[in-house]
Amino acid sequence: MEGLRKSSGAALGWALFLALAVPGCGGGSGKERLVVYCAHDAVYSEKILNEFADLTGIEVAPVTDLEATKSLGLTERIIREKDAPRCDVFWNNELLGTIDLAEQGLLEPYKGSGWERIPAAFRDGDGRWAGFAARLRVFIVRSDAKAWDDASSAVTLPRDLSRAAIAKPLYGTTLTQYAVMWEALGPDGLKAWHADLRRRGIREVSGNAAVKDAVAGGACDFGFTDTDDVFVAKDDGKPVRMVPVRLADGRTICIPNSVSIIKGTKHLESAKKLVDFLLSEEVEVSLASSKARQVPLGPVNEERLSAEVRQLCAWAKDGYPLTALSKARADCLAWLKSEYLK
Repeated sequence: MEGLRKSSGAALGWALFLALAVPGCGGGSGKERLVVYCAHDAVYSEKILNEFADLTGIEVAPVTDLEATKSLGLTERIIREKDAPRCDVFWNNELLGTIDLAEQGLLEPYKGSGWERIPAAFRDGDGRWAGFAARLRVFIVRSDAKAWDDASSAVTLPRDLSRAAIAKPLYGTTLTQYAVMWEALGPDGLKAWHADLRRRGIREVSGNAAVKDAVAGGACDFGFTDTDDVFVAKDDGKPVRMVPVRLADGRTICIPNSVSIIKGTKHLESAKKLVDFLLSEEVEVSLASSKARQVPLGPVNEERLSAEVRQLCAWAKDGYPLTALSKARADCLAWLKSEYLK
């Protein structure tokens, strides 16, 4: 995709925020051009990036990847390009891949106003990344499904899984779920759980959207997906509901978006301005108000949130900590590649 179209009607408050957020980065010149690798769905991210471009005059050139592989694909692309970076800012739709980039020394530290408003549990202490606007792993369940028990967790599923679906776990939030379970259950426990899913006939599909389609269309009774996919189905009038995926101890899996600056960027001050913009209350509220209903992580006025999002906030409080999962993710991914990429 080329530079995003600028939107109109920007609020004065936004203009003041951006003018003060990062000194020395003048907007309106039209000469700045940020390359943003963006794993978040374009239907949600383009509006946000358009508004940033409109308010600053900084051209934004987003680069996306395939639906099923985009988070891992863009992360590995940044690693391949480390000696000659093409990306300025990485807007990832999950966290663990971003943490991996930080540990490889590929991210530029920055502790700006956005980093400061995000709770410590969702930001890097050295300022290399910060999380925002989270989703949760949930079961999407057909309202008429007969073989479903809301007490089920990720560990204790119904016996027959022939009408259940999960995305191949090499990518995205399904990979994050597997990394969490790798640590929570131990490697042997996760491998046994995965093998048991297959023995019981679970359908492995290309991505979370395909899980949503299978359940919404009636081919499956339930499946593992993310909150935003369930809301898409509900908004389309499909007879579905959601139940949070919980571990045996009751904890949920809350997965933030994350943003980081790539080390070696030639547009550091503009990149800082975009990071502060994405981590602001206004952007978190905007994403919470979108069809994705994403969960704000920084402080917001709860009156600005729908009842649906407030429910997600309550589930998110039980979230499993993700920031120390780098080794679990790496080990789990190596095993998954040996299983799927033979």
